[in-house]
Formats: sequence, structure tokens, C-alpha cells
Amino acid sequence: MNISKATAGETTVSAAARADARPIREGEPLLQVDNLGKHFPVTAGLLRRQVAAVKAVDGVSFSVHKGETLGVVGESGCGKSTTGRMIMRLLDPSFGRIVFEGRDITKMSQGRLRPLRRDLQMIFQDPYSSLNPRKTVGAIVGAPFRLQNIKTEQGVKKAVQDLLELVGLNPEHYNRYPHEFSGGQRQRIGIARTLALRPKLIVADEPVSALDVSVQAQVVNLMEDLQDELDLTYVVIAHDLSVVRHIADRVAVMYLGKIVELADRSDLYERPMHPYTNALLSAVPIPDPKDRGARTRIRLQGDVPSPLDPPPACRFHTRCWKAQEICKQVEPPLIELSPGHQAACHFPENTTVSATDEVSRAAVAPGAAPAPGEPPSGPAGTPPPGV
Repeated sequence: MNISKATAGETTVSAAARADARPIREGEPLLQVDNLGKHFPVTAGLLRRQVAAVKAVDGVSFSVHKGETLGVVGESGCGKSTTGRMIMRLLDPSFGRIVFEGRDITKMSQGRLRPLRRDLQMIFQDPYSSLNPRKTVGAIVGAPFRLQNIKTEQGVKKAVQDLLELVGLNPEHYNRYPHEFSGGQRQRIGIARTLALRPKLIVADEPVSALDVSVQAQVVNLMEDLQDELDLTYVVIAHDLSVVRHIADRVAVMYLGKIVELADRSDLYERPMHPYTNALLSAVPIPDPKDRGARTRIRLQGDVPSPLDPPPACRFHTRCWKAQEICKQVEPPLIELSPGHQAACHFPENTTVSATDEVSRAAVAPGAAPAPGEPPSGPAGTPPPGV
């Protein structure tokens, strides 16, 4: 993809850009996450006994193939960054499995993980705090070579200067300090450090959220160009749905520690099935004023529940305009409602009646399931409040 594809303030993607998306690779995935969770204990009293737990991530499963980009979106506090840090093993999971290139790294010790750090790297959200202000750019980008004891043909300095040039910086910046650069340039330095050891998987945690809109487009296009050139695999965590739509091949939508929808990029944006996904997409700004009246804004009522005490069954039922009694009693499973499109909802949208019945039969307790071909009892829901 060319750098000219994204422009400042762009929030939509043309049909040609969608058609240029990378095909999903077949075969064994590069990364496999199975029922991954992280509960942070809450202690109290003189003995610091655990009295509760913050369920930051509560059982997420997905896979990422080589050369693919998976986008992870959701509100603040839904567990996106915690999931990314567990993939990198910066946090130890409470339960579940992380399989990288066929190897289970969930319980792997730091000593055994050290060689794998060459293949697993991370781009952090704040390009300034992630760089040591006391060290020069050359020392920062060259650190991976020294830590992994990797020798280069023409020396570390030449390798670092090549990396700086690769990400669009001047090789003469080798001796400068981070405070001498703009935000976009600092993020390019962070990307250069990430690419030093030619990793196979990069977890990008909000890589452009701290940058100006015009600079965001440049960094996103840089990441895409590097992916095409170096055959990189990304897990991109972001709030901005327009950025995710531009860069991701598949998108996972998280809410309160769980994945509620997982689908191909174009399918999710054109036919969102989960009510939460519909609410998120309705808040994306539309650049053309003529098209703004064609979409109805969905305003969710109330705040996100606390992960200390999440709602039972469907965690979104406290804010969902389609919620019925079953949503408060039985957790909807994340199942495939159409080829490559999974959603966890008793009353999904943009799908057939048979798919709705399939969700009901899979989730309703035995004896309460509707007869084959019979829709669930009760209305499908009322219009969302605030519309």
C-alpha cells in the first residue's frame, strides 16, 4: 500500500482500499490465544488477604496468522492493553494459554523467554515516556543488539542508521536526544527500536493516539509499508475505529474483559452484529456533512460497570436497548453467525432469523430452548434510548 492512501482527518476507506486488503493466511496461526484471562487481586486488612479481584480480562480467544493485522478495539478499561501485555508476557496470565509458533509460552520462564524477545516486540502508546531521555537515539535503537548479543556485519552504528533511514528519519540523528524530536519523530524512533531484531509479531498499543491527526496518517502508512516490506504481523490496539479500519485485516471488539464480536474488517464495518459494535460505529465522525444525516447516533445510557463486579450473564445487558430477561441469566456464547463473523449476543443484528435461533439454542438452558424454527419469545427489542 502506498503512503498516499491515508490523509489527515480521513475516517473512511474507499472500496479500492478495502479490496487491496491482505488475504487471510491459511494453516497454523503464528499466535493462538485460548481462554486468556487476567484477574488482579484486591487485598484488605492487616494480613492483606484477598477480598475481591479486578477481572481485567476474563477469557478471550483469537488467532493471528503470519502477515495479518488484527485490530482490538473497545472503550477504556475493557482490557485491550492488558491483553497485549499478556501476549508479550509483560504480565503473567491468571489462566488460559498463549501459543506462539506452536510453542506454549504461557508459563515459560524469563530465561527461556529471552531468545523469543527477538520475535516478540511492542510499540508503546506514549512515544516520549517509552524512550530514555538520558540516552541518545543511537543508544536507544542499538540497545536490542547489545542485550541480545547480536553482531552486525558493519557494526551497530551502521545498523542503527539504516533503521533510522528505514522509518523515515535522517541517519545523522544518531547522536541526538529524544527531547529534540517531535511526537511523530519520537514514535518513529520507537518503531525503529522495535524493528531492530526483525521481529515476527509486533503488538502496537495505541501507536498513534498521542499524535496529531496529520501525523497519525503518516505513522499508520509507515507501519503498513513496513509490514509489506518485512512481512510483519501486527496486533493493533486502538480506540480510533477509523484507524483500525484503515490498517486491520480483522477486528476484535472487546467489552469489559471479553470479546463480543470478531470479524473481517469490511464485514464488521458494513454488517455489525453486536449492539455494542453498532453503538461504537455510530460515534465515528463522518467527514462529509451531506452523509451525516443518514446515520442515527446511538447514545448508550449509564457508565461501564466495574470489572470488580461485572454484571452476570451478558455484561452489556445493563446498557443494551435490546436486553431481555435471558440476557440477565445466560451468557451468550461467541459463535460464528456467518462465515468468519463471530458475535456474542442473544439478539444479534444484521443477521438471519435462523442465526438468531442458533444463538438462542446454544445459550438457553436445557428445557427453555425454543423449538426449531421458532424465534425467541418476546420482542426483538425497542429502539435505543437517546436516538
